[in-house]
Amino acid sequence: MDQYCILGRIGEGAHGVVFKAKHVETGEIVALKKVALRRLEDGIPNQALREIKALQEIEDSPYVVQLKAVFPHGAGFVLAFEFMLSDLAEVVRHAQRPLAQAHVKSYLQMLLKGVAFCHANNIVHRDLKPANLLISSSGQLKIADFGLARIFSPDGSRLYTHQVATRAVGCIMGELLNGSPLFPGENDIEQLCCVLRVLGTPSPKVWPEITELPDYKKISFTEQAPVPLEEVLPDASPQALDLLGQFLLYPPRQRMAASQVLHTQVLSPLDPAFSCPLCSLFSGPRPPACPGIHQDTLWGLCTSVPALEPHALLTHLS
Repeated sequence: MDQYCILGRIGEGAHGVVFKAKHVETGEIVALKKVALRRLEDGIPNQALREIKALQEIEDSPYVVQLKAVFPHGAGFVLAFEFMLSDLAEVVRHAQRPLAQAHVKSYLQMLLKGVAFCHANNIVHRDLKPANLLISSSGQLKIADFGLARIFSPDGSRLYTHQVATRAVGCIMGELLNGSPLFPGENDIEQLCCVLRVLGTPSPKVWPEITELPDYKKISFTEQAPVPLEEVLPDASPQALDLLGQFLLYPPRQRMAASQVLHTQVLSPLDPAFSCPLCSLFSGPRPPACPGIHQDTLWGLCTSVPALEPHALLTHLS
């Protein structure tokens, strides 16, 4: 820890406290996650081990948060990550209305590239949500928090396959278009009810493999017809709704892989004439230097936004 100077506390996650820090020699700003071991005989928490293993095994990617170092500290250890300004949940929460569809497309492109990269390395995240999608000061989206990650088999012979993540991408896309979660359940049963209310009650006719699920006969729900997505999201374009519907299909085998979605016409290059969503985090006019969009990267995000106040930063690695 002597090589870092603590600048402030960012927040607290499930297994430790996260601090903003500066490397003494290089001046680099990082996020330090201090993980304390409650009892030495218990060893390192499994979630922390999975996060370290997943991030160390995959190559560097512009769409996955970088783990820079792991080192012991007292009765625990510290994970040093690249510092990220905010996260997607913060952007959605501070938006005065649902994000423009051009913004949704830009975030979706980066998310899918990150998911495709993880899957190419046989890693499935299993906890994709806006709070785990970090946003840099330049508007780059990166996937973080690999504490629930698992290795999966590309041939589908293992329990976890890419379809788990593509459904999660659909839920995130729906939240971006809606400005709030599509399925806002407080527990497992309530979550299922929210899903069934929108997507309808699945049946073996629609999803033949449903009868193979271990808890299939343990619970039953009232038959409900699906609600057309255009009624749920009336302001979304037909192309966006079609893609969302493909993400949310019940049969996992019918969902496209992230790498396939990236090559669809729906995610063609963006129209450069839209405003900067990151600027919506701040009151007052857009910063004078904000270009509105990066012509070279198509992020549609501002590079000149000043640093957020501490209260606006979330727990990066919770």
